[in-house]
Amino acid sequence: MHSHFSAVLLFALFTSVVFGITQRSEPKMMIRFGAFCFVLFVGGVVLASWLMFAIKH
Repeated sequence: MHSHFSAVLLFALFTSVVFGITQRSEPKMMIRFGAFCFVLFVGGVVLASWLMFAIKH
């Protein structure tokens, strides 16, 4: 069984790989853009979870 956070990490990883490959043409830029997307996905989820926690309490 996976936690919600591990599911988010898997989703962010696979989506970032696809975004990096499809949105950039050079391998170095693919890696940089994929890493950037990964950080944004995970950061957005962490921020949203803190916001939901703050609203509830």
